[in-house]
Amino acid sequence: MRKSYVILAALCASVFVVGTCEYLIAGLLPQVGGDLGVSVGTAGQAVTAYALGVVIGGPLVTIATARLPRKGVALGLMLLFAAGSALSAWAPVFAVLLAGRVVSSLSHAAFLALALVTATQVVPAERVGRAAATVASGFTVATLLGVPLGALLGERAGWRAPFVVLTVLALAGAALLAAVLPRQAAQRTSIREELRVVTRRPVLVTIATTAVGFAGVMVVFTYIAPLLTQVTGFTAPVVSLLLLAYGAGSFAGNLAAGRLTDWSLSATVRGVFGGLVGVLVVFPVAAVWKPSAIVAVLLLGLLATATIAPLQGLILKHAGAAPTLAVSVNVGAFNLGAAAGSALGGAIVAAGGLRWTGLAGALFSLLGLALSYLAVPRGSSTAEPAAQAAPKPAPVS
Repeated sequence: MRKSYVILAALCASVFVVGTCEYLIAGLLPQVGGDLGVSVGTAGQAVTAYALGVVIGGPLVTIATARLPRKGVALGLMLLFAAGSALSAWAPVFAVLLAGRVVSSLSHAAFLALALVTATQVVPAERVGRAAATVASGFTVATLLGVPLGALLGERAGWRAPFVVLTVLALAGAALLAAVLPRQAAQRTSIREELRVVTRRPVLVTIATTAVGFAGVMVVFTYIAPLLTQVTGFTAPVVSLLLLAYGAGSFAGNLAAGRLTDWSLSATVRGVFGGLVGVLVVFPVAAVWKPSAIVAVLLLGLLATATIAPLQGLILKHAGAAPTLAVSVNVGAFNLGAAAGSALGGAIVAAGGLRWTGLAGALFSLLGLALSYLAVPRGSSTAEPAAQAAPKPAPVS
């Protein structure tokens, strides 16, 4: 069991490195634009390029590596990420920076999918949900600590410095994985079987639930700072503290959801979506009074990432023995939902509806709740518990 904890810790640490890269540059756009001679708006395309690489490239890389030994794939993906980070750090022109971002993004979904599947294979069946949540917590810690610390470093030492650090950390992560990951043979399933699984109706419904549900959170969260300053009346330092509390809540909520997923997958996913509907629908009212705004932010933090463990649990259940591509596509669905939610939130804010983004988020969460009943119909034999349909470990080579 101790070895399992070491493997989970190594995977979580590697996911932290990859997760930090995704949104790090968003806080460095003025410096990037000034150094490379482009506008801030153009520099923002570095965020878009990464997201597109995750959504489109992730499944393609997963398919291309499906028949290769798992440990070798994990190391290769971390080295690919390191190469992209190094290219970004060196970039003499903006086009090279975009290329570096795309190279790094190609490892994102494929590595997280492999990490999640590997995590479920090194723990007892009754701890599958907690294992997935442990690995996914690397992303919540990246949001809580990695991104702000990287942005601070970029402000003090230049925007290239965080990418140098990420390169070093990625190489260290690869070395750690090389030391602790068990050697596993390639998957027995064929690429055709992986493709067939990802097109099953329950899998597609779960992926849609992921995208729609996370869009609901991002409609509000993307513009939560101006909401708290312009509507609630908090100062910028107080908003920073609230965002730190939000991140800590997300970390705790993700881990709690992993434990609850092992107890009841269906109840967890529906409870989280029901909670999101309730919190988001009252957000416009809560935002006008400081004490209620604080409570609303903390509750949103607890629920924001609590969808990860149960939704990945649903994917693992429906995908059976061929889960890797389905998990990779589901990772892309989180990014797609984030992009859609941010775009919708931007349109609402542009129309003067900053206070009312919560209502749009609640509608998305309500749709996610409805879709969850299609993904796991009431009384379905696949509903309880999450561990029953976990994929079997791959043979050690």
